[in-house]
Amino acid sequence: MNAPLLTRAECTALRGIAIIGIFLHNYCHWLAPVIKENEYQFFSRNAEAIARALPNFDALWPMHILSFFGHYGVPLFLFLSAYGLVMKYERGPAYITGIHYFDGAWTFVKKHFLKLWVMMFVGYAAFLMIDHLTPGTHHYGFVDVAAQLLMVNNLLPTPDKVIWPGPFWFFGLMLQLYIVYRLLLYRRHWGWTLGAMALCTLLQMACAPESEELNRWRYNFVGGMLPFGLGLLSARQPMLMNKPVALCLTVISVMMIHSLSMSYYGWFFVPLFVCSFGYSVVKVLPQAVLRPLVWMGELSAALFVCHPITRKIFIPISRHGDLYTGLLIYIVASIALALLFREIIQKFSKA
Repeated sequence: MNAPLLTRAECTALRGIAIIGIFLHNYCHWLAPVIKENEYQFFSRNAEAIARALPNFDALWPMHILSFFGHYGVPLFLFLSAYGLVMKYERGPAYITGIHYFDGAWTFVKKHFLKLWVMMFVGYAAFLMIDHLTPGTHHYGFVDVAAQLLMVNNLLPTPDKVIWPGPFWFFGLMLQLYIVYRLLLYRRHWGWTLGAMALCTLLQMACAPESEELNRWRYNFVGGMLPFGLGLLSARQPMLMNKPVALCLTVISVMMIHSLSMSYYGWFFVPLFVCSFGYSVVKVLPQAVLRPLVWMGELSAALFVCHPITRKIFIPISRHGDLYTGLLIYIVASIALALLFREIIQKFSKA
C-alpha cells in the first residue's frame, strides 16, 4: 500500500486547528463591531469589509480574521471524517488481507448515529439548562427539540432560526454524509465522488447569493460534499509530500483562500483550498507547535459540544466592552469544561 497523505498524529493536529477556528469563530462573530462571515450565504458587504480590514491592523483585526475565516474549520472536519472513513473501511487491515466484510447499510448508519448522538445529547442537555438560567433564553418549539434529538433539524425550513445552539447543525450534516457515503460512495469508482462534488456545487451555484434556497442547501450534505469528497479522494490516492512542496502549497492555499473569498462563484471553492492549507501546514509546522495542536485535536469532540455553553455565559463580558477579557475567559473555561465533558462522553459511550 502507498504511504498515506496524513499520519495519525497529523490528522489529530489538523482536528486541533479545525476546532480552534470553530470555537473562536463562534464567539467572535456574535460581537457587534466584528465583521461577519459568509458561511451559508454570500454577502458581498462582508467580503468587502474583510478586504478593507485585512491591510489595516487595529485592535479588532484578530477578531475580524477569526470571525470571517474561522468557520472553515467545518470543511476541515468534513475532510478528516471522509479521510478517516476510507482509511478505516477501504484501506484498513480487513481490506488489505482481502476480507471485504463491511457492515450493512442499516448497521453502519445506526453505529454512526449513536456515536454522534452521544456527543450531541450530552452537550444539548447541558446547554438547555444553561440557556434557561441565563438571560436571552431561546424560544424552543417541540418540533425543533425533537428534530435536534433525531439530528434531522437541518431539513426544517429556515434552519438557522430553529437550530439552537447554532453549531449543533453539524451533527445532522455528518449523519447525512455518513448515509451518502455508505449508500453511494463506498468503494465506488472515483468518478462517483467527483460527480457528487460537481453536482452539489452546481446546485448551489444556481442559487442567488443571499437566497434562502442557498441557505438550505448549505445546511445539508449538498453544502459539505466538496471537502468531504476531497477527503475521500485524498485517502484513496495517497501521496508523499516533502516540506518544500508543503510550504509552497501552504502559501498558495492562503492566497487562494483570500482571493476566492472575494467573489461569489470563487467562494464555493474556498473549502478545497482550506483543506489543502490544512494538510500542507501540518507538514511544515515544528514539533513544538504540533504537540499542543495534537492535544487540542484529542479534545476537539468535547470542546465542540461544550463551547456553546461557555459562550452563552461569558459573551456578555465582551459585549459590555471588555472584548479580549471575555474572549480569554471563554477560552480558559471552554478548555476546562471540555476536559470534563470528554470523560462524560466516554462514559456514555461505554454505557
